[in-house]
Amino acid sequence: MRRKTFGSTGTAIVALLALTPSFAAPLADVYERVKDSVVLIETIESLPPGDSGARLSAVGGLGSGVLVSAEGRVLTAAHVVQVAEVILVHLPAGETIGARVVTSEPWADVALLQLERPPAAPVVAAVGDSDRARVGDEVLVVGAPLGIGHTLTAGHISGRRAVSKLYGGFSTAELLQTDAAINPGNSGGPMFNLDGEVIGTVSHILSRSGGSEGLGFVVSSNVAHELLLGRRRWTGMQGLVLEGPLARALQLPQSSGILVMRIAPGSPAARLGLVPGSLPARIGDDELLLGGDVILEVQGIPIGGAEAARRIEETLNSLKSGSQVSLVVLRGGRRIELVGEPWTAD
Repeated sequence: MRRKTFGSTGTAIVALLALTPSFAAPLADVYERVKDSVVLIETIESLPPGDSGARLSAVGGLGSGVLVSAEGRVLTAAHVVQVAEVILVHLPAGETIGARVVTSEPWADVALLQLERPPAAPVVAAVGDSDRARVGDEVLVVGAPLGIGHTLTAGHISGRRAVSKLYGGFSTAELLQTDAAINPGNSGGPMFNLDGEVIGTVSHILSRSGGSEGLGFVVSSNVAHELLLGRRRWTGMQGLVLEGPLARALQLPQSSGILVMRIAPGSPAARLGLVPGSLPARIGDDELLLGGDVILEVQGIPIGGAEAARRIEETLNSLKSGSQVSLVVLRGGRRIELVGEPWTAD
């Protein structure tokens, strides 16, 4: 085989490249700095009985997260923990510690956990400013795809995406798109920049095959910080916004509502008396659990549209200690009012 030569100019270029750090070297260095801040999250969730009358059953789930305080705060995705009955956090040093949800924003798919006790030797990740991230920046994702812990994937920021139903129907999230490989189990894990700072939380992928196809989405760290800082709200409910043809097909008495599908036992939503769904159904691209309540109003404000969501948010944020929250739900074709404690974490 004939070898290609470069001449004197080529020799100089080769010498220069030899002195220039490769992409792999800093990536390996960053991974070594941050890997012990990444945790595996195991959950147990109750499933409702089906039509056959089978008893309540349980199913396990896996996700990822990142330790953001020495006291045991863990940042993850809301969908990983929102309706979990049991949450176990596995740390790299071999510790397994129970956790509870402190704050959750399911519409933006971010949540904050509190471990039952601080880790013995915590490695805390720094949270960076996602506004400084640019399309084309190199990033790395560390998590547990398919339950295989501390797996590194690398890529770039492919885009910044405004909220859209295409990306999951979130009402408040800014999403960073990445071509770093993301698979089930990565959910809730951190995306780092090359300074080792968390700039996003893995949310979901768009995929025809169910595996990674280079269309991964993370909630930006600034959005997570804004939504979670200072708030102590967790409903323990998984819901779906019903609007348009879906609302009409289910004969809602108004243009929009929130279908209650799953509820964590002992959660504020359970104590309020909300009834979850029990009948699995698929309508178009939506997988639903029907038969549960449909929330029509919160604090007298009808569900529907961004302005209503903003007013509900402001109203709930203004509730003082000892105040109660009022919901109007559609149950069995009747409007019922539920009154109870605010949706806040203990």
